[in-house]
Amino acid sequence: MVIDCHCHAGLGDLLNAPWNTTAPLRAYLRRARGAGIDRTVVFPLFHSDYAKGNAQVARLVAQQPDRLIGFGFVHPRKDEGRIREMVAQCARWGFRGMKVHGHDASPTREVCDAVRAFRMPLLVDVAGRAHLVDMFAPEYPDVNFIIPHLGSFADDFRAHQPVIDQLVRYPNVYADSSGVRRFDYLVQAVKRAGARKILFGSDGPWLHPGLELHKIRLLGLAPRDEALVLGRNIQRLLRPASDVAAVETPGDNADGARAIAHA
Repeated sequence: MVIDCHCHAGLGDLLNAPWNTTAPLRAYLRRARGAGIDRTVVFPLFHSDYAKGNAQVARLVAQQPDRLIGFGFVHPRKDEGRIREMVAQCARWGFRGMKVHGHDASPTREVCDAVRAFRMPLLVDVAGRAHLVDMFAPEYPDVNFIIPHLGSFADDFRAHQPVIDQLVRYPNVYADSSGVRRFDYLVQAVKRAGARKILFGSDGPWLHPGLELHKIRLLGLAPRDEALVLGRNIQRLLRPASDVAAVETPGDNADGARAIAHA
């Protein structure tokens, strides 16, 4: 099974750039299907209220549960004091992980404690500041962290190289391939850290999933290693939705089911 671990979905409300305005899935899903991608992890784009963005994604996932896997989004500063509640709501919706973006704020203990409690991986876009991984990864060895773009969407070698080093040093650190333009960094990441530490991602809907998938094919990996990168690694990191939701009480789960039914 081929799983794209990095795609934005829904509507933003800031309206000053594509990544905080709209992320429609129709063209993306057509392209993904044509490329042979079976399932896709989706999360909100930038938003002034991630609780609303998460609810939008929950509705999208509920419409296509066989194609979409939900991740929630939190702002470590603005959502301070309600992050566990937001993660709990995402778990009730069946989401399988959470995201934090460095352009908002860096992960905090509140964020890491919440994802650990709900046994979720945390996708952290460090936005070029790879040194942050050396702060949170050793502090939370029982949380799996996914670093998209090998640490930088801006093609910054000063982030790519340290993230590859961190993949080698930390058992709980993984990276996705989305938007990595300097191909030799992907080659180096697989060679040094092993295929089990790299996840295929496209950064859809803005990047073409077929093009991003072809980069993985061009690595020329052995079939077993290619299967790890294309889906088995992310499958291993995602606990079953029922397992994640079980952290909450049965009453809370029932409330969550009613909430999504009326969302």
